[in-house]
Amino acid sequence: MPFDFRRFDIYRKVPKDLTQPTYTGAIISICCCFFILFLFLSELTGFITTEIVNELYVDDPDKDSGGKIDVSLNISLPNLHCELVGLDIQDEMGRHEVGHIDNSMKIPLNNGVGCRFEGQFSINKVPGNFHVSTHSATAQPQNPDMTHVIHKLSFGDTLQVQNVHGAFNALGGADRLTSNPLASHDYILKIVPTVYEDKSGKQRYSYQYTVANKEYVAYSHTGRIIPAIWFRYDLSPITVKYTERRQPLYRFITTICAIIGGTFTVAGILDSCIFTASEAWKKIQLGKMH
Repeated sequence: MPFDFRRFDIYRKVPKDLTQPTYTGAIISICCCFFILFLFLSELTGFITTEIVNELYVDDPDKDSGGKIDVSLNISLPNLHCELVGLDIQDEMGRHEVGHIDNSMKIPLNNGVGCRFEGQFSINKVPGNFHVSTHSATAQPQNPDMTHVIHKLSFGDTLQVQNVHGAFNALGGADRLTSNPLASHDYILKIVPTVYEDKSGKQRYSYQYTVANKEYVAYSHTGRIIPAIWFRYDLSPITVKYTERRQPLYRFITTICAIIGGTFTVAGILDSCIFTASEAWKKIQLGKMH
């Protein structure tokens, strides 16, 4: 007797004349198809959409930066002349720079009464401070007005990613125009290294930061100390990493198969139970069951 290859068919076919269609089965089948379509579209949307996963670890991610962090500062002092405004930088490695001018620009405001300072500079990866003050002016004013508005203060690369919400410009929009004109302002910053890796593996290095601030009028034995706007910073050893990921194709196919197979199986069980109960009820009505 020749070998019949059809024996390996695990999907045996049932002749149509041995099957019985029902209204309940039709309703369940239609609902089942709509349910499968809904789950399929949901999984397809998740497969197409890029997922951003974040993790924390202890490391210095940007080792090629030479131990430097790029800083971008944009601040307006509406009641202080540009000739008096300067940027000073200090840190624990011994850096002490008064009147930093590289990559900086001063824009007069209010017909020369005020000044907008825009600067890009670098700081060492050690605790320190940079401050806007009149320390670099050739002649110190009697009563410098340090009221200000901070438009931007950011560290590292600018990340413009829709699904990443972080404190990359926590001081942006800070308004101190109603504060005491003779007061100093201390902004205490805790800088957190941040890495963003896109789907191609390219990494961008930025920094988030938290901030606390205080306002005070300082005095010494010689009298009132010249006010300034201080940004005192320290770095966190914890790095935050954001990674773009997309669901693998094999996982998408596995999920679709599970949706289709599981839905049809559950629907088949439900239809079988309803059909069996219906047949039993008919027999009871006909008096065939006691």
